Amino acid sequence: MQTHTVVPIQQSHGKVAGTFDQPVDAGSLYRYWGAHIVPGGVRFAVWAPDAREVSVISDSNGWTAGRDWLSSSDNGVWHGTVRGVIPGTRYKYAIRTQSGHLLEKADPVGFYFERRPQTASVVWSLRDFNWQDSEWMARRAKTDWLHSPLSIYEVHLGSWKRPDDGRIFFSYRELAHELADYVSEMGYTHVQLLPVTEHPFDGSWGYQTTGYFAPTSRFGSPHDFQYFVDHLHQRGIGVLIDWVPGHFPSDLHALAQFDGTCLYEHADPRLGYHPDWKTLIFNYGRREVSEFLISSARFWCDVYHVDGLRVDAVASMLYLDYSRDSGQWIPNQYGGRENLDAIDFLRRMNTMLHADFPGILTIAEESTAWPGVSSPCYTGGLGFTMKWDMGWMNDTLRFMRRDSVHRRYHLNDLTFRSIYAFSENFVLPLSHDEVVHGKKSLLSQMSGDNWQQFANLRLMLASQYASPGKKLHFMGTELGQWTEWNHDAELDWVLRSFDSHEGIRRMLCDLNRLYLAESALHDSDHDGSGFSWIVGDDQKNCVMAWIRQSTSNNQLIVVICNLTPSPHVHYRIGVPVAGFYSEIFNSDGTWYGGTGVGNQGGVYSSATPSHGRINSIAITVPPLGMTMFRAIVAAEAAEPSAR
Repeated sequence: MQTHTVVPIQQSHGKVAGTFDQPVDAGSLYRYWGAHIVPGGVRFAVWAPDAREVSVISDSNGWTAGRDWLSSSDNGVWHGTVRGVIPGTRYKYAIRTQSGHLLEKADPVGFYFERRPQTASVVWSLRDFNWQDSEWMARRAKTDWLHSPLSIYEVHLGSWKRPDDGRIFFSYRELAHELADYVSEMGYTHVQLLPVTEHPFDGSWGYQTTGYFAPTSRFGSPHDFQYFVDHLHQRGIGVLIDWVPGHFPSDLHALAQFDGTCLYEHADPRLGYHPDWKTLIFNYGRREVSEFLISSARFWCDVYHVDGLRVDAVASMLYLDYSRDSGQWIPNQYGGRENLDAIDFLRRMNTMLHADFPGILTIAEESTAWPGVSSPCYTGGLGFTMKWDMGWMNDTLRFMRRDSVHRRYHLNDLTFRSIYAFSENFVLPLSHDEVVHGKKSLLSQMSGDNWQQFANLRLMLASQYASPGKKLHFMGTELGQWTEWNHDAELDWVLRSFDSHEGIRRMLCDLNRLYLAESALHDSDHDGSGFSWIVGDDQKNCVMAWIRQSTSNNQLIVVICNLTPSPHVHYRIGVPVAGFYSEIFNSDGTWYGGTGVGNQGGVYSSATPSHGRINSIAITVPPLGMTMFRAIVAAEAAEPSAR
């Protein structure tokens, strides 16, 4: 059993150093640090407390150090206005260290960067975009996402689609229209973008960030990204972004050894070096560093209207011994392995974002049993809105890889989740991490012959929608790709010309719309009173069945899964109320590429006891299929226990 140090909850409304020795409200550093256009020029401010001298080098001065000096201040912020600098000017800071070395650094709070492999910051104004998404923003502020449908399409903008005119990438503006049309057709409520924060290496997929306040210039300007978000909002689609506060790369032009010292990172590699990714770890205990990150989180919600952050690698932040052997880490002040500074940072970040941006989502990728990740900070939790259920993902994929003849002995892979399913506000993720690094595509991971692989994939995806928790799919899931995701190429869109692949996409379109329409499938995602088992241990038939019930209107949906390739005829299951059970979904439908085994629209219950209930239905359960039935009953027909 894991134990955790008890950490006092700290509120986050402190002050940090501003531009001219003035305190700055927490989370607002981007309003003061960086390059800001003023009458006649640009005001620069950069935190470099151990620098001997700092000047601006840019297009406007021939990239010559010592021409445009910045003034120092007692709090370590260097500042000054450089006349004649205009929007679009490329610049860096020339920082003279105490040892006399001259460093050329990009702006940590730069709003725009030139396109990789170049690394200079670019002067840009962010406040003159004409937003048209007021209706979306007002609706978002009133939405309780815990009890609303949340179905996420995860996208890597560089490899979703690619142009055929010789360019490598579509622009943000082109992607806005292409993606909005497609996501609207598919029925997802949100897109989640792999990191769009500026990064030098395409192969990092954005997870090695160097520009925490800049959308990558690969796809256009900051205004273009604002257009992207604005257009999706006007189309009724939310925009979430992946955000990486857990580590940063050691590129010499960026944050590493910024003023000649370990300014943003820990000096001791046992605290400041990440062995898995060969990156550096932020010093969360340094107030300016934690406020830098909190300001970045706030910046994307404020300036770009994003609807939430999926926070990457939270487990690596919480544990001082993450991926480290004995002797390779330093315990906290209480002798424990919890990173108390990271805990405080995450709590302050979540407290601020939820207070300042009603309806915002913060979602943790946290892979351990840390308690209260999605509980409020005032109860001792970390304050995230939701958490990825990595256990569900691992257990489900392990089960679906098993040959069908062995599955009856491993039903606990699927039932175990019910022990903890409502301990957090979970998202059920089938993300990019499951289709890379030799893991194969989801379709290729399914067991059996060609027909069984398609049926198994439909069964797994359908079961995901019928299970408690919000939904997430990585792009390409809907196409049933045979190959792993390749970030250097677009998705295999040609697969849409094959009925078996297009059938998966059609099914997900229908499932998304069913998920939105049926309150029983979404308003009790985080409430145990809306879920109950009918049968989870039928090893002989390898069938599982459960009930989803709305907490708002008592709507009932019965779910039955056949985990074998043989259909079951006249399979009897107990149901909570007497009446007609309308078959509202069947993953084996011919429209989806299945065999068409079903129940011709529905069945009536009978007063035949089964599974501890006085009423039951006898149904045909399709091979490797999942069916859903909506109960249509009179109020007086309900069993006393169901009323």
